Amino acid sequence: MGKGQKKSSGFDYAAFEKSALEGLREGKGLVGEEGILKELMSHLVQSSLEGEMNYHLEQEKERGITNRRNGSTKKRVKTNIGEIEIEPPRDRAGNFQPSLIEKWDRTLNSGFDNQVIELYSIGNSLDDIQMHLKRMYGVHLSTGQLSAITEQVRSDIEKWQKRPLKTFYILLYLDAIHFKIRENGRVITKAVYTVYGVDADGYRDVLCLYVGQGAEGAKEWGRVLEHIQDRGVEDVLFFSVDGLSGFKEAILSVYPQSIVQRCIVHMIRNSIRFVDDVDMKGLVKDLKKVYQADDENQGSEALDQFEELWNHKYPEIGRAWRKNWTELTAFFGYNWAVRRLMYTTNPVEGLHRMLRKTTKTKGAFVSEKALTKILYLTLDRKEKVWKKRVHAYKAIQRNLAREFGDRFEKHVKS
Repeated sequence: MGKGQKKSSGFDYAAFEKSALEGLREGKGLVGEEGILKELMSHLVQSSLEGEMNYHLEQEKERGITNRRNGSTKKRVKTNIGEIEIEPPRDRAGNFQPSLIEKWDRTLNSGFDNQVIELYSIGNSLDDIQMHLKRMYGVHLSTGQLSAITEQVRSDIEKWQKRPLKTFYILLYLDAIHFKIRENGRVITKAVYTVYGVDADGYRDVLCLYVGQGAEGAKEWGRVLEHIQDRGVEDVLFFSVDGLSGFKEAILSVYPQSIVQRCIVHMIRNSIRFVDDVDMKGLVKDLKKVYQADDENQGSEALDQFEELWNHKYPEIGRAWRKNWTELTAFFGYNWAVRRLMYTTNPVEGLHRMLRKTTKTKGAFVSEKALTKILYLTLDRKEKVWKKRVHAYKAIQRNLAREFGDRFEKHVKS
C-alpha cells in the first residue's frame, strides 16, 4: 500500500459466505489454523483499526494539528479463534495509539490467558495445553510462555495465603493430603496441611493450605495453628481431627479453650481393619450402639456390652475406644445438628478428593510453587462446591447459644 494511501474497508460478505460454505463441505473447522472464521475476524479487527485512525485524524484536525496517514505495518495477532494477520495503520506524527490492540501487543484480548489458566486448573499439563491451543486456535505458545501465563496467579495466591482471617470459628477440620514433589534431584513426599473451617454464621471456608517440610506430624500442625492465629483467629469452639499422635496437645497449646473431637469414622475404620468377614456385620452393628447413643452414659454402657460380646476375639478394639474415650465422645454434649457437624472429618476429606481429582494425573510436581498453584486454582474454580453454609444451621445456632452464651453469640451476624 502506498504512502498516505487510505486502506479500503470494503468486505465482500457474499464471497465470504460462499467460501465458508465450501470450507464446511470440505471438512474445515470454524476455528483453528485453517478456520473459516479467521478471515472474518481479520476484517473486523482491520476495520476497527481503520475506524480508530479516522477518528484520531479528525480529532487532530479539530485541534489544529496537521497529520495524515503514513501507510501501515504488518503483524500477526493471537485471537480467541486463531492467529490472524492485520495491517495496523500509521500516521505521519507517530502519535496514533489504537485502543483495540495497542502498538506492541500481539494478543487481541486476555482470552488466551484465561483459557490457559482454566485448562491448567483442571489438571492439564503445559504440553497438553500447548497441543490444545495449536489444534483449536492455530497458535503455538512455548511451555515457557504458558508457564509465565499461569504465574500471573502468583500474586493472588500470596494475597490469599496472607489474608486476614476471622477472629472466631465454630469448628476447624484439620487434615493433611500428601503429594510427591521434585526437590534437589529427588522425588520426596510432602504433606499439605489443610484447615477447613465453619464461621459463626455457618459458612465454610478454607483458611489455609500449608506445605510442610516432610511427613505429617503434630509439631508441624502446631506451626500451622500458630500461623492462622497470627492471621487473626483468636477462638475456636471445636476441632475435628484424626488420630495422629500428639494432635490434641498441639491444638490445646495454641487454643486451650477448644474442644477436640476425634473423628469417629477414622476410629471405626481402624477398629475393623482386622475383623473377620464373618464377624463384620454383627460387630459393626454393636459398635454403632456406642457412638449413636443418646448421651455419654448410654455410650459407655454400650461399650461395656460390646466388650462382653467381642473381647474374647477382639480385645484391642475396646481398649482403643477406652484409651481415646474423651476425644471420641466430646460430641455427646450437643444436639444432633452439632454432633453431625463435629463427629467426623469427612468434609475436609471431601475437599481433598476434589483436589485429588485435579492432580491425579500428575506424577511428581516440579516444585512447591507448581503444587500450590494448581491447588489454589482448583479451589478457586470449585468455590461453589466447598464454600457454602452448613446444613440445619439454625439448630446449630440454638444449641451453641445455650452452651457457650456470649462467647458464641457476639460473633453472629445473621
